[in-house]
Amino acid sequence: MSSTIDTLLSYLRVPVLASSGLAAVLSGLLYFKQNEIIYPRNIPAGSRTDVPKPPQFGISDFEELMIPTPDGESLSAFLIRPSNKQLAIHTTILMFHGNAGNIGYRLPIAKVLEEDMGCNVLMLQYRGYGLSTGTPNEKGLMIDAQTGIDYIRKRAELSGTKIVLYGQSLGGAVSIGLAAKNQKQGDIAGMILENTFLSIRKLIPSAFPPARYLAPLCHQIWPSEETLPQISSIPILFLSGLKDEIVPPSHMAQLYKSCRASTKIWRDLPNGTHNDTVAEPGYFEYIDEFLKQHVLRTEPIRRAKY
Repeated sequence: MSSTIDTLLSYLRVPVLASSGLAAVLSGLLYFKQNEIIYPRNIPAGSRTDVPKPPQFGISDFEELMIPTPDGESLSAFLIRPSNKQLAIHTTILMFHGNAGNIGYRLPIAKVLEEDMGCNVLMLQYRGYGLSTGTPNEKGLMIDAQTGIDYIRKRAELSGTKIVLYGQSLGGAVSIGLAAKNQKQGDIAGMILENTFLSIRKLIPSAFPPARYLAPLCHQIWPSEETLPQISSIPILFLSGLKDEIVPPSHMAQLYKSCRASTKIWRDLPNGTHNDTVAEPGYFEYIDEFLKQHVLRTEPIRRAKY
């Protein structure tokens, strides 16, 4: 497990540097070029063409997909199945990545979810990221998210599985919007949110200080603080890195406080920064416990600390 986490960090440390460095140029470009800044899909260099593949991480049971959207884009995705069929728990995790990079950088996370927890994992790549076509924006990413969950519903081997939304940072905002829109369908069994924000406008003053006075001009809103209280029937796990240097931990705390879901679980990772919270001790145990007790309602697997 330690080698998997080390590999994960080697990929994720690049995007966090890219995200931090955006503040230097943001103030003069926020209004006219904000989509390029808010969705840094070309960072790091090569991220639009060099997408790591599952076999590089020892994942053998997978498919590479190109999923069409209703508005004419094609989304690159990986569908990963549990390697240990006896461990499979009839659950599909729809995984929404954070900003910068591509889905290949997050494959070590998917490996833990399929190998140790027995989940199917659909890793969806937003429009304009990696090998997906198009240009990202808030409306487009929500179309992508809906496309992902509809794909699960329509595919025979996945239809009928419990769906769990898993979003990191920007992916958390995507998950919240998708859950609010789909909760009446009754097939979303849980949602996992890691280091996400109240809204882009409220994130700008802390993440991009030079542009704090321009926050009202931002037309990419992602109003999670307004949307999350609409969700009542889906269990939600909040994973907060308390040393997050990009999204203030207070954002996660406020989201948790405003959440009206009948089941909401808070877990903080005291030394977790924005992109390495996933590597903190207890992270995957918290997910395992959440899946077993609140999605499947069985006893969690007790395993050694990672």
